[in-house]
Amino acid sequence: MLVKEVMKSPVLTIGPEATLEEAYAFLLQKGIRHLPVVEEGRLVGILTDRDIRLATSALNPKGPCPGSTPVREAMTKEVVTADPLDPVEEAARVMRVRKIGCLPVVEDEVVVGIVTGIDLLDALLRLTGVTEPSGRLEVRLPDRPGELARLTGLLAQQGVNIHSLLSYPEDEEAVRAVVRVNTLETHLLAEALRQSGMEVVWPPRKPW
Repeated sequence: MLVKEVMKSPVLTIGPEATLEEAYAFLLQKGIRHLPVVEEGRLVGILTDRDIRLATSALNPKGPCPGSTPVREAMTKEVVTADPLDPVEEAARVMRVRKIGCLPVVEDEVVVGIVTGIDLLDALLRLTGVTEPSGRLEVRLPDRPGELARLTGLLAQQGVNIHSLLSYPEDEEAVRAVVRVNTLETHLLAEALRQSGMEVVWPPRKPW
Protein backbone atom coordinates (compact mmCIF):
# COMPACT_ATOMS: atom_id res chain seq x y z
CA MET A 1 0.00 0.00 0.00
CA LEU A 2 1.36 3.40 -1.02
CA VAL A 3 1.01 6.88 0.48
CA LYS A 4 -1.07 8.04 -2.48
CA GLU A 5 -3.72 5.46 -1.56
CA VAL A 6 -4.25 6.82 1.97
CA MET A 7 -3.38 10.54 1.78
CA LYS A 8 -5.98 13.32 1.93
CA SER A 9 -6.21 15.17 -1.37
CA PRO A 10 -6.71 17.92 -2.34
CA VAL A 11 -4.95 19.32 0.70
CA LEU A 12 -5.99 22.41 2.62
CA THR A 13 -3.18 24.98 2.92
CA ILE A 14 -2.61 28.49 4.23
CA GLY A 15 -0.30 31.35 3.30
CA PRO A 16 2.57 32.54 5.53
CA GLU A 17 1.11 36.04 5.88
CA ALA A 18 -2.20 34.85 7.33
CA THR A 19 -2.58 35.55 11.04
CA LEU A 20 -2.51 32.92 13.77
CA GLU A 21 -6.09 33.89 14.61
CA GLU A 22 -7.16 33.22 11.02
CA ALA A 23 -5.24 29.95 10.92
CA TYR A 24 -6.78 28.71 14.17
CA ALA A 25 -10.29 29.60 13.01
CA PHE A 26 -9.61 27.74 9.75
CA LEU A 27 -8.41 24.65 11.64
CA LEU A 28 -11.54 24.66 13.80
CA GLN A 29 -13.83 25.20 10.84
CA LYS A 30 -12.36 22.32 8.84
CA GLY A 31 -11.86 20.00 11.81
CA ILE A 32 -8.17 19.44 11.09
CA ARG A 33 -4.92 19.82 13.07
CA HIS A 34 -2.23 20.38 10.44
CA LEU A 35 -1.85 23.08 7.78
CA PRO A 36 0.89 23.07 5.16
CA VAL A 37 2.05 26.64 4.55
CA VAL A 38 2.37 27.42 0.85
CA GLU A 39 3.80 30.55 -0.79
CA GLU A 40 3.67 30.99 -4.58
CA GLY A 41 2.89 27.30 -4.95
CA ARG A 42 5.90 26.20 -2.88
CA LEU A 43 5.82 24.49 0.50
CA VAL A 44 7.54 26.78 3.01
CA GLY A 45 6.38 25.38 6.35
CA ILE A 46 3.86 23.43 8.40
CA LEU A 47 1.58 24.82 11.12
CA THR A 48 -0.30 22.75 13.70
CA ASP A 49 -2.87 23.59 16.34
CA ARG A 50 -0.17 22.82 18.91
CA ASP A 51 2.15 25.40 17.30
CA ILE A 52 -0.58 28.03 17.62
CA ARG A 53 -1.34 27.20 21.24
CA LEU A 54 2.33 27.32 22.19
CA ALA A 55 2.99 30.54 20.29
CA THR A 56 0.08 32.35 21.95
CA SER A 57 0.56 30.98 25.48
CA ALA A 58 2.62 32.15 28.42
CA LEU A 59 4.82 29.07 27.91
CA ASN A 60 6.33 30.65 24.80
CA PRO A 61 9.95 31.50 25.74
CA LYS A 62 9.61 34.77 23.81
CA GLY A 63 6.31 35.64 25.47
CA PRO A 64 2.80 35.07 24.11
CA CYS A 65 2.26 36.20 20.52
CA PRO A 66 -0.88 38.20 19.67
CA GLY A 67 -3.43 36.62 17.36
CA SER A 68 -2.39 39.03 14.65
CA THR A 69 1.07 37.42 14.41
CA PRO A 70 1.79 36.07 10.89
CA VAL A 71 1.80 32.32 10.45
CA ARG A 72 5.43 32.42 9.30
CA GLU A 73 6.48 33.38 12.86
CA ALA A 74 5.06 30.19 14.39
CA MET A 75 5.31 27.60 11.62
CA THR A 76 7.94 24.86 11.40
CA LYS A 77 10.18 25.76 8.48
CA GLU A 78 12.10 22.47 8.15
CA VAL A 79 9.30 20.29 6.81
CA VAL A 80 9.61 16.51 6.51
CA THR A 81 7.65 15.33 3.46
CA ALA A 82 6.59 12.13 1.71
CA ASP A 83 6.33 11.12 -1.91
CA PRO A 84 3.05 9.68 -3.26
CA LEU A 85 4.88 6.44 -4.16
CA ASP A 86 6.38 5.91 -0.69
CA PRO A 87 5.15 2.72 1.06
CA VAL A 88 2.86 3.52 3.99
CA GLU A 89 5.15 1.63 6.38
CA GLU A 90 8.03 3.94 5.44
CA ALA A 91 5.82 6.98 6.10
CA ALA A 92 4.90 5.49 9.49
CA ARG A 93 8.56 4.85 10.30
CA VAL A 94 9.53 8.43 9.45
CA MET A 95 6.69 9.89 11.53
CA ARG A 96 7.61 7.67 14.49
CA VAL A 97 11.33 8.47 14.32
CA ARG A 98 10.77 12.20 13.85
CA LYS A 99 7.90 12.25 16.38
CA ILE A 100 5.62 14.21 14.06
CA GLY A 101 1.91 13.90 13.39
CA CYS A 102 1.76 14.40 9.64
CA LEU A 103 3.67 14.37 6.37
CA PRO A 104 2.81 16.73 3.52
CA VAL A 105 2.98 14.76 0.28
CA VAL A 106 5.00 16.52 -2.42
CA GLU A 107 5.30 15.65 -6.10
CA ASP A 108 7.34 17.80 -8.50
CA GLU A 109 7.63 20.43 -5.73
CA VAL A 110 3.82 20.70 -5.49
CA VAL A 111 1.86 19.71 -2.37
CA VAL A 112 -0.57 17.07 -3.62
CA GLY A 113 -1.79 15.67 -0.31
CA ILE A 114 -1.18 15.11 3.37
CA VAL A 115 -0.96 11.93 5.43
CA THR A 116 -1.57 11.88 9.19
CA GLY A 117 -1.31 9.34 11.96
CA ILE A 118 -5.03 8.60 11.64
CA ASP A 119 -4.60 7.89 7.92
CA LEU A 120 -1.84 5.39 8.77
CA LEU A 121 -4.05 3.71 11.38
CA ASP A 122 -6.75 3.35 8.73
CA ALA A 123 -4.14 1.83 6.42
CA LEU A 124 -3.14 -0.65 9.16
CA LEU A 125 -6.76 -1.72 9.57
CA ARG A 126 -7.02 -2.35 5.84
CA LEU A 127 -3.68 -4.20 5.71
CA THR A 128 -4.67 -6.51 8.56
CA GLY A 129 -8.08 -7.25 7.05
CA VAL A 130 -10.08 -6.39 10.18
CA THR A 131 -12.52 -4.28 8.17
CA GLU A 132 -13.97 -7.50 6.69
CA PRO A 133 -15.61 -10.41 8.57
CA SER A 134 -12.77 -12.81 9.32
CA GLY A 135 -11.08 -14.98 11.90
CA ARG A 136 -7.62 -14.45 13.37
CA LEU A 137 -4.76 -16.91 13.78
CA GLU A 138 -1.35 -16.22 15.29
CA VAL A 139 1.37 -18.79 14.69
CA ARG A 140 4.97 -18.96 15.92
CA LEU A 141 7.23 -20.25 13.15
CA PRO A 142 10.90 -21.21 13.09
CA ASP A 143 12.91 -18.50 11.34
CA ARG A 144 13.96 -20.52 8.31
CA PRO A 145 13.05 -20.67 4.63
CA GLY A 146 9.78 -22.34 3.70
CA GLU A 147 7.89 -22.00 6.99
CA LEU A 148 5.44 -19.35 5.76
CA ALA A 149 4.86 -21.40 2.62
CA ARG A 150 4.16 -24.45 4.79
CA LEU A 151 1.63 -22.48 6.83
CA THR A 152 -0.21 -21.16 3.79
CA GLY A 153 -0.16 -24.63 2.24
CA LEU A 154 -1.78 -26.16 5.33
CA LEU A 155 -4.46 -23.46 5.31
CA ALA A 156 -5.12 -24.18 1.64
CA GLN A 157 -5.53 -27.89 2.46
CA GLN A 158 -8.24 -26.88 4.96
CA GLY A 159 -10.07 -24.97 2.20
CA VAL A 160 -9.41 -21.63 3.91
CA ASN A 161 -8.83 -18.37 2.05
CA ILE A 162 -6.31 -15.89 3.50
CA HIS A 163 -7.51 -12.28 3.76
CA SER A 164 -4.22 -10.93 5.10
CA LEU A 165 -0.90 -12.21 6.40
CA LEU A 166 1.59 -10.17 8.42
CA SER A 167 4.80 -11.48 9.93
CA TYR A 168 7.47 -10.04 12.17
CA PRO A 169 10.65 -11.33 13.87
CA GLU A 170 9.95 -12.44 17.43
CA ASP A 171 13.58 -13.19 18.28
CA GLU A 172 16.64 -14.66 16.56
CA GLU A 173 14.98 -18.05 16.19
CA ALA A 174 11.30 -17.39 15.51
CA VAL A 175 8.84 -15.37 13.46
CA ARG A 176 5.25 -14.53 14.38
CA ALA A 177 2.69 -14.79 11.60
CA VAL A 178 -0.69 -13.12 12.08
CA VAL A 179 -3.25 -14.40 9.60
CA ARG A 180 -6.80 -13.24 8.83
CA VAL A 181 -8.88 -16.00 7.25
CA ASN A 182 -12.38 -16.27 5.77
CA THR A 183 -13.78 -18.38 8.60
CA LEU A 184 -14.79 -17.75 12.17
CA GLU A 185 -14.14 -21.39 13.12
CA THR A 186 -10.61 -20.56 14.17
CA HIS A 187 -10.49 -23.00 17.12
CA LEU A 188 -11.07 -25.96 14.82
CA LEU A 189 -8.57 -24.56 12.33
CA ALA A 190 -6.00 -24.00 15.08
CA GLU A 191 -6.31 -27.61 16.22
CA ALA A 192 -5.78 -28.83 12.66
CA LEU A 193 -2.61 -26.74 12.44
CA ARG A 194 -1.39 -28.08 15.78
CA GLN A 195 -1.95 -31.62 14.54
CA SER A 196 0.41 -30.73 11.67
CA GLY A 197 3.11 -29.58 14.08
CA MET A 198 2.43 -25.84 14.04
CA GLU A 199 2.82 -23.80 17.24
CA VAL A 200 -0.44 -21.82 17.36
CA VAL A 201 -0.39 -18.92 19.79
CA TRP A 202 -3.94 -17.70 19.06
CA PRO A 203 -6.60 -18.85 19.56
CA PRO A 204 -5.52 -20.77 22.67
CA ARG A 205 -6.57 -24.36 23.23
CA LYS A 206 -10.03 -24.75 24.65
CA PRO A 207 -10.23 -26.47 28.07
CA TRP A 208 -12.27 -29.42 26.75
